[in-house]
Amino acid sequence: MLSPTNQVRSSCHSHTCSSCLDRINQGRRQNQSVGRAFDFHGRTVFHWISYVCTHLHVHNIFYRCNKQLRKRDMSYDDGPSMFQDQLAEKVRPFIDLIDYMRSIGIDKELPLPTIAVVGDQSSGKSSVLETLSGVALPRGTGIVTRCPLLLQLCNDRTVKWEAVISYGGKFRNEFDDPSEVVRHVEQAQNSLAGKGVGICEDLITLKITSSTVCDLSLIDLPGITRVAVKGQPDDIGAQINHLIRKFIKEKRTIILVVVPCNVDIATTEALKMAQEMDPEGTRTLAILTKPDLIDPGAEKNVLEIVHNKVIFLNMGYVIVKCRGQKQIDENVSITRAIEEELEFFQNHEHFRSLLREEKASTKCLANKLSNALVNHIKKSLPQMSEKIKEQMGEVKHLLSKLEGGPPLEPAEKRKYLIQVITDFNEQITQLSKGDIIVEENLFVLMRKEFAEWMKCLQNDKSNYHKVVQQVVDEYDQKHRGSELPGFSNYRVFQHVVQKLVAELKNPAMTTLQTIRDMVQKQFDHLSKECFKNYPYLHQVSKRNIETIQEQQSNIVKERIVEQFEMEMQVYTQDEIFNKIILEEGEIAEDKDKDTRSKYPGLLKAYYEIVVQRLADQVPMMICYFILKQSAKIVCSEMLDLLHRDDTDNILQEDSEIGQYRAKLLAQADRLILANDKISSV
Repeated sequence: MLSPTNQVRSSCHSHTCSSCLDRINQGRRQNQSVGRAFDFHGRTVFHWISYVCTHLHVHNIFYRCNKQLRKRDMSYDDGPSMFQDQLAEKVRPFIDLIDYMRSIGIDKELPLPTIAVVGDQSSGKSSVLETLSGVALPRGTGIVTRCPLLLQLCNDRTVKWEAVISYGGKFRNEFDDPSEVVRHVEQAQNSLAGKGVGICEDLITLKITSSTVCDLSLIDLPGITRVAVKGQPDDIGAQINHLIRKFIKEKRTIILVVVPCNVDIATTEALKMAQEMDPEGTRTLAILTKPDLIDPGAEKNVLEIVHNKVIFLNMGYVIVKCRGQKQIDENVSITRAIEEELEFFQNHEHFRSLLREEKASTKCLANKLSNALVNHIKKSLPQMSEKIKEQMGEVKHLLSKLEGGPPLEPAEKRKYLIQVITDFNEQITQLSKGDIIVEENLFVLMRKEFAEWMKCLQNDKSNYHKVVQQVVDEYDQKHRGSELPGFSNYRVFQHVVQKLVAELKNPAMTTLQTIRDMVQKQFDHLSKECFKNYPYLHQVSKRNIETIQEQQSNIVKERIVEQFEMEMQVYTQDEIFNKIILEEGEIAEDKDKDTRSKYPGLLKAYYEIVVQRLADQVPMMICYFILKQSAKIVCSEMLDLLHRDDTDNILQEDSEIGQYRAKLLAQADRLILANDKISSV
C-alpha cells in the first residue's frame, strides 16, 4: 500500500501539495485511515476520481485538493475532462469505426481489426478481462466462456453505467446494473450453446457504456481444454481449438495470449497456437498473470520472458496481477485490486523495474493494447477500403442480373405484367425464326437431324434395288399369273414399292420425336430464363409449351401417316419420271416395248422421286407445326393471362429469388455505409 504522502504526490503528478500533506498528517494523529480521510462521495475537500487513464479501462486514483488545483490553471473538472477528451480524439474515432462496421454486419464481408483473448483454462483470462472492463464476468472451474464474447467498451462521461447484450440475431436486452452482467452472459450462453458444458461459435455482444470505461473492443474466446468432463463430447478440445483458430487466423486480429507466470511458457497451448497462426509474432501480445504465485528464485526466469529473451514476440510481454480467488471471496473491488496491483509491483524486489520499463501493471497493458489496436486499424484501413470497393462492384454486377421486381401499384403492376409477357413472346417468336440462340443454335441442331433422315432414305436405296432385282429374277417361279411369257404383272411390282416405302414411316416418326424434344427443351429454357423470378408464370408457360407440343406433334403424326398413304398410290408426273430416268442414265428407246429387263432401272428412278418428296416434306411438316405454329400458339396462350384479375398471384416472386435480391441489397447497403464511414475517418 502506498503511503498517504506518496499517494498525494502521485495524484498531484509529483508536485508537493502542502494542504494535502497537512490533512494526511492530521489524519494520522487522529488514527484515521486513509479511507476515511478521502470521502469517495465528494463530501470533503478531497475527491475520488476513477476514470480511464489509458486507451483501455484502467482505474487510476487521483486525490486532489480543490483549492490547490484551482490555483494551478487546471480545475477539478478540467483535468480529467482534458485528459479524456485528448484520449477520445485519438482513439474513439477508430474504435467507433470498427464497432460501427461490425454493427452493420460488415464483418460478414471481410475480417475486421480486433483483439482476441486466448488462454488455457485457469490462466487468469477472466481476471484480466474484469480488470479491463471493470465488471465481473462469469467465473468457475472447467469451461466458463462457452461462446465468443465481443466486449465493446464505450466511454461516455454523461452516462453512469448501462449495458446492452445481444445475440442470435434477434435477442437484445438493456440493463443498468453491473452485477447483472454474469446472469445475462450465462443466460445468453445457455440459449446459444444449451445448458451444460457445450460450446457454440455464435457471437454474444456485450456493449458497456460508462464514464469509467475506455473505448475498446475485444473478443473473449473459450479457454483451451484437453480433457472432456462429464456431459461434454469427447472432441471438446478439438472443437475449442477449431473455434479459437477461426478467430485468430485472420491477419487483422491481434492475439492477446494469457499465460500464468508459474508455468513453463514454452509448454502452454495458447502460446503454441498463437505461434502457429502468427509465426513471426507480429500481432501477438502475451500477458503474464499470477506473479504472486512464482516460486522463490524463479523471478529471474520471468524477467527474461518479459524482456523477450525466451520466446520473441514483436509486441512483447506485460505482467499483471489481478484479483485472486481470495480477494473475490473477500469482496475486494476491482478498483481496490488495481491499487494493490500497483503496490505489489512498486514493492517487489525484482519486478519494480518493470514499472519504469512500462512492462508491468494493468495500466501498462491498457496502453499497449490501445496503441496496438489503433495502429492495427490505421494500417488495415487502406486494404479494407479497397476490399469494400471491390465487393461493391461484385454486388452491383449480381444485382444487375436480377430484375428489380414488380411494382406495388396495381396499375403499374399490370403494365409490368404486359411487358414481361411481351418480352417472352418476342423472344420465343425470334427463336422460331432463328433470330436468337438459346443454349445452342436450334436450326443447326434440326439440320443435323434432318440430314440423318436423308441418310436413312439414301441407305434404304440399296435394299430397295436389291429387292426389286430379286422380284424380277424370281418372277416366273413365284409371281407369274395368267399372263403369257414376256409379259409382267404391274401389281406385283407396285406392291414391292409400297412395302419398301412404308418401311420409311417409322424413321420419319423418330425424326419427329427428336425434333420435338429439341424444340420443347429450348422453349422450356427460354421460359425459365424469362420467368426465373416468377414461378407461376414459368409453371403456366411450361405447361402450355408441353400441351401445345403434344397437340402439334399429334397433328404432324397424322400428316406423316397421310403422306405415306399417298405414297402408296405409286404416282408421279410422266415428265418428272422421264427426266429422272434420263438423269439416271436410262435410254428411253423402244418406249412401246415394256420388258422386265427395264424394271430395276425404272423402279430405281421412281424411288428417287419418292426420296425427294419425303426428304423435304417430312422436315417441312415438322418445322411448321412443331416450331412455327407451336411458338405462335404459346404466345396466344400467354396473352390470355392478361385478361385475368389475379395479377398479384401471377407476378408472385420466387421466395429464393426475393430473398437473394434482399440479401444483395442489404449487402450493398452495408458496403456503401462502410465505405462512407471509412472515407470520413
